[in-house]
Amino acid sequence: TLKRKESLYIHRQFVYKLQFGRTEVIDNTLNPDFVRKYILDYFFEEKQNLRFDLYDVDSKSPDLSKHDFLGQMFCTLGEIVGSPASRLEKPLGGILGKKCGTIILTAEELSNCRDSATMQFCANKLDKKDFFGKSDPFMVFYRSNEDGTFTICHKTEVVKNTLNPVWQPFTIPVRALCNGDYDRTIKVEVYDWDRDGSHDFIGDFTTSYRELARGQSQFNVYEVSHLVTLLSFSVESEFTFLDYIKGGDHWILFHLSTGNPSQSTSLHYMNPYQLNAYAMALKAVGEIIQDYDSDKMFPALGFGAKLPPDGRVSHEFPLNGNMENPYCNGIEGILEAYHQSLKTVQLYGPTNFAPIVNHVARYAAAVQDGSQYFVLLIITDGVISDMAQTKEAIVNAAKLPMSIIIVGVGQAEFDAMVELDGDDIRISSRGKLAERDIVQFVPFRDYMDRTGNHVLSMARLAKDVLAEIPDQFISYMKSRGIKPNPAPPPYTPPGHTHHHTQI
Repeated sequence: TLKRKESLYIHRQFVYKLQFGRTEVIDNTLNPDFVRKYILDYFFEEKQNLRFDLYDVDSKSPDLSKHDFLGQMFCTLGEIVGSPASRLEKPLGGILGKKCGTIILTAEELSNCRDSATMQFCANKLDKKDFFGKSDPFMVFYRSNEDGTFTICHKTEVVKNTLNPVWQPFTIPVRALCNGDYDRTIKVEVYDWDRDGSHDFIGDFTTSYRELARGQSQFNVYEVSHLVTLLSFSVESEFTFLDYIKGGDHWILFHLSTGNPSQSTSLHYMNPYQLNAYAMALKAVGEIIQDYDSDKMFPALGFGAKLPPDGRVSHEFPLNGNMENPYCNGIEGILEAYHQSLKTVQLYGPTNFAPIVNHVARYAAAVQDGSQYFVLLIITDGVISDMAQTKEAIVNAAKLPMSIIIVGVGQAEFDAMVELDGDDIRISSRGKLAERDIVQFVPFRDYMDRTGNHVLSMARLAKDVLAEIPDQFISYMKSRGIKPNPAPPPYTPPGHTHHHTQI
């Protein structure tokens, strides 16, 4: 029960704990309704941990030890955003053997996050990088971060064999471009595309959203004679990812795996003291994306194995062994099913991706009204046996409400995965281009921390593989003209008429 005066303390958790803010103090109530709001940067691709501490304030001292502790609650920002109407209700804890009441949190999106900018660029007299021909230029856009680093936010298509490219117009959320800060530096690099991935640097320039919004501009990328020109720039307010989440759209996560678990050299080998690469990748990605699924029940499938009792080879089998109900309860349930499956199946080649992509696509094809969006997570050793069929499956899936995340584990060459990713060249099959870019690939080895700090390294992995999901989601909804469902009315506590707690 709450006492005389209550105040709420919000903490953001990184490697250390940082107090983010304190609410006002409300006198003489057991049901405080705090008014003070807090502005947080929200990133779908990150696990943003929060802790809320509640105190009964007995004096004006800022020292929390001078006040009575009433309870605390841990959650992620994604949990709040992903809850129906972005309203999360959870019990307070922290006092052994005592019921501490409940806390209700709501989140709202700031209006300036809704703008999207559409722009088009061309270039003249770029540097010739290819010995036998002209360059194949493309542009990479980076937004600057608070710590001075840069994060990639857009790549243009490659324009083949020209020194005077005209790139297609593209649309990008203003938040992704500059995080809502119109004067924040935007860095643009121009490269000559090479098939082996060793793209040649042509030049770069810096600008800002405010400068771009002024209209036509020219930027020197190498010399005065080598120019990139902004041909057009426009801004419109659009529905955002959070509009759809608040309207009740939800997610389904699939997990898939291959390899031989019995030997210590296998990527599936189960060390009793630590998670293997498959489990670490699943946990890193799954713990974030599960916040956006209402029931936390996920169908988990494996591929490339001989199944008992007859040794039949399957490329789409349920990890829990239940063909009628392949659903697992949360990420921990998937991990448990994965560990059990390694004891009962014999992993076996070839490694075929197409059956599992088509399996998920069949589900996605049945619900194209925007009520569900499917995320397929593939964790693999990188050797694909059915590349042509997989490319065809992905091209067909690109018109459906689904995205594909591929995490490559081990030391294999991942050239095929890079091709499926399609960041440089849109994937095609039988002369047909994929309608959308729906694949994101990262190699697990690029995120292994030599110091053994797997927490930070897996956070970076999850951030990179999930960063494109909101835009892929929006691109599907926009292409089909699907608008978000109306959000439920804001929560009003009993006996109140206007205030509600926000972050």
